[in-house]
Amino acid sequence: MSSQPEYILEQKLVEQLQELGHKKVTIKDEKDLLKNLKFQLEIHNKKSFSDKEFEKILNHLSKGNVFEKAKILRDRFHFVKDDGTSEWIEFINQEHWCQNQFQVTNQISQHGEYKNRYDVTILINGLPLVQIELKRRGLEMKEAFNQVNRYHKHSFSSGSGLFNYVQIFVISNGVNTKYYSNNAKQSFKQTFYWSDEENNTIQALDKFAPEFLEPCHIAKMITKYIVLNQTYKILMVLRPYQYYAVEKIVERVRNTDKNGFIWHTTGSGKTLTSFKASQILREIPKVEKVVFVVDRKDLDYQTQKEFDAFEKGSVDATENTRHLVKQLSDNTKLIVTTLQKLNTAVTKEKHGKRIEHLKDKKVVFIFDECHRSQFGETHQNIKKYFEKAQMIGFTGTPISEVNATGKIDGKPATTNRLFEDCLHKYVITDAIRDENVLKFSVEYVGRYKEKEGSNTYIDTEVEGIDTQELLESPQRLDKISNYIISEYNRKTGDKTFNAMFCVSSIDVLKKYYDLFQQKKLEETHNLKIATIFSYAANEDSQEADGNYEEPDDLRMVAEARPEYISTHSRDVLERYIGHYNEMFGTNFTTKDGQSFYNYYNDVAKRVRNRELDLILVVNMFLTGFDSPQLNTLFVDKNLKYHGLIQAFSRTNRILNEKKSQGNIVCFRNLKSATDDAVTLFSNKEAIKEIIIQPIEDYIELFNLALQKLKLLAPEIEAVDRYQTEEEKFEFITAFRELMRLLNVLKSFSDFSFDQLEMTEFEFDGYKSKYLDIWQTIKPGGTKDKVSILDDIDFELELIHRDEINVRYILSLLANLKESSDEKRAQKIKEIKEIISGDVQLRSKKELIEKFIDENLPHINDSESVNDEFESFWNKEKVEAFERIAAEESLNKEKFQDTINDFLFTAKTPKISEALKLLEIKPKITERNNIGKRIIQKVQDFVNVFIDGVEG
Repeated sequence: MSSQPEYILEQKLVEQLQELGHKKVTIKDEKDLLKNLKFQLEIHNKKSFSDKEFEKILNHLSKGNVFEKAKILRDRFHFVKDDGTSEWIEFINQEHWCQNQFQVTNQISQHGEYKNRYDVTILINGLPLVQIELKRRGLEMKEAFNQVNRYHKHSFSSGSGLFNYVQIFVISNGVNTKYYSNNAKQSFKQTFYWSDEENNTIQALDKFAPEFLEPCHIAKMITKYIVLNQTYKILMVLRPYQYYAVEKIVERVRNTDKNGFIWHTTGSGKTLTSFKASQILREIPKVEKVVFVVDRKDLDYQTQKEFDAFEKGSVDATENTRHLVKQLSDNTKLIVTTLQKLNTAVTKEKHGKRIEHLKDKKVVFIFDECHRSQFGETHQNIKKYFEKAQMIGFTGTPISEVNATGKIDGKPATTNRLFEDCLHKYVITDAIRDENVLKFSVEYVGRYKEKEGSNTYIDTEVEGIDTQELLESPQRLDKISNYIISEYNRKTGDKTFNAMFCVSSIDVLKKYYDLFQQKKLEETHNLKIATIFSYAANEDSQEADGNYEEPDDLRMVAEARPEYISTHSRDVLERYIGHYNEMFGTNFTTKDGQSFYNYYNDVAKRVRNRELDLILVVNMFLTGFDSPQLNTLFVDKNLKYHGLIQAFSRTNRILNEKKSQGNIVCFRNLKSATDDAVTLFSNKEAIKEIIIQPIEDYIELFNLALQKLKLLAPEIEAVDRYQTEEEKFEFITAFRELMRLLNVLKSFSDFSFDQLEMTEFEFDGYKSKYLDIWQTIKPGGTKDKVSILDDIDFELELIHRDEINVRYILSLLANLKESSDEKRAQKIKEIKEIISGDVQLRSKKELIEKFIDENLPHINDSESVNDEFESFWNKEKVEAFERIAAEESLNKEKFQDTINDFLFTAKTPKISEALKLLEIKPKITERNNIGKRIIQKVQDFVNVFIDGVEG
């Protein structure tokens, strides 16, 4: 493959960056890099440094990982000069970001585990802060992304580790260009297109460069719009719509006293946007305080946790109204609180007196989820108390006259009336186009005949028809629960993800929950199920409009006065929490508000960690709850407008390649309600952009992709005849497209392979060849030549199945003993195909086949298969352990300890650690190769004998 087109792309970009104001500098290696760094820091700080002084600076810069270096970059450095005086220097000017030194270079060589050359580097004050990796036209950007990941592994940390100061990566093939922040374990899903203020993406590199890489803009992105997440120790860069929203908010507050709101669709990351806005606003001298307001206790907890992650200690917990009043009274600049507590503070005389000094001060209130229907009254109370209050709202589903439920001065309480202008808009169609959220796959299950034998169907929306008896009939609930059980694995990708089931009322939820529990006792399913609901007396009143909102404070639900409590519901929930306690060894209860609140958070955590398979809800978790692991919503409840979009949006968070859409399974006719909601929050034409195509369209796309594959490999064996990497590359990309389409098809309840122009057996055959190529690729290439296959993402998650493991194969082998002789050979062939086609089992393929061929014929009954296999496996494991120890002259005790450490920490041993296992000291020239070989054998041993054996 010619490198000339990529080289031309690189040269054109360097020339364009020079025109934008970056000075061209020639830097061949780290020696040149350090020399230039000293000179640029002297220019920036208007000081000169002796070699000894620069050594101190360099020692300081060499410390830490990517996250720690990001903090070093933003801090000033104090050191003692040669003459004994103190000196402070800065590495980047954050307040006046244009006043930095900007340079561009290309083809810097860095020697690490391998020699790497980096395409284009932007230096700010001599430090490499932006790295641009290019691929020729026609290649996927993901290949450039994977190449950057290789650099992380092989050379970024070498020498002084200055390339760990990179803050932003840019990847491009000329036609498409994306950017992302520097994190070692980055997902391609966290790469973004830049866009203009109207959300039009800017993809071509020559258009992207002047918009994003212009010196002042890229410096502003680095100094103002990268957030350091303290909890996960990662860098987070804002997406373009987040950037524009913050800029608009800051401009609004600096220059006016008017209110405003941001319409950013659910799932687009408004917490990060609101944090960055709050952080900048609190630095404006005329702003007395910034108060971030949430309207439910669970969001108070979640949002505070996220704010603390962005800036440790920036938010104090508002345990009660008294504590909130204290924060409003003292010098706390940024406060996170609930709507209910804020309302209490401004309406209770004893609290109001303590904060009177704020009445005529500029206090900025940022309201999270300002679409809440109960917001109007509190809004007026805050406006009445804080005379110079400025209110900024965030919403994914704004209230218009169509979906308004409250009134202001006799008029519908719309978002525009409450907050005036929409400052920035980013709707669901924008987010889907940018791949920031997923589309929905909506299926409608079940229609109900008016009477036996009739062709007339009941329309549950027709006024006057009493359908409650039908909708809550035991037969219907039983059928639906059976349907969920039977379709659960299909919808969740064999439990790769999990699901939520929302129902119409607590009474119906009880019936469903008890059904699932009974079926579990009958061993119909083994799903881990939990539920949560608030038990105020008016809980069931939301069925009419589908837009019910949760109470402000979950603790208050449990602490409410008896006349507002449904005792029966509380007792039932107490019993259900008891099941949960048995399942997870916890001790939650509804008997005090804090414990109930803790239960809510524990359920949320276990859904996110995929420890729960299915959660039953009435309203809780349908708004404000985010879990990328959740991909399916079963619906037996009337939803509409913002309630429907909010509920559906629990499923469409981006996660990985296998999560291709959010699955919605409706057991009621919500087609019109869905169309109306989509139209309200985007436009009529957006329905086809938001709802994925019908199964027939994906079948057609699959068959078209199959035709392309067959041109490359008319039969499975043709892959074996490939001579060049280009042939393998084309086959990989063609088959991967088939995998992606099949992944979507498998989520449809009526899909079967019979609908395709390819049998499942044939697909598995091609899959085996695909995995054969994957297994032969050695990561990192060689020092002289890098394989074009090194940077290909094989997307193995699309063919990984959790339930396929050694125990599963053993169960098939046990069943094999009961088969007739004529069927046994065919079944053995099928079992070997399964082993060849599974990513994890391929490492064990040779040994399992040895057991099948040599041991299985001598086992007399199916019950002995497990024991015989365990004996065989342990014998092979011991022999392999002894063989590796002898081949490499390893200390056996240390070798076993290394294996145990690898299993416990999942961290690959370092070369220096591997060399400590040797009984014989190797030559210096051989140490590196021997260390790598030992590490590979440790990994191979674990892959073969331990991983996936006990599952």
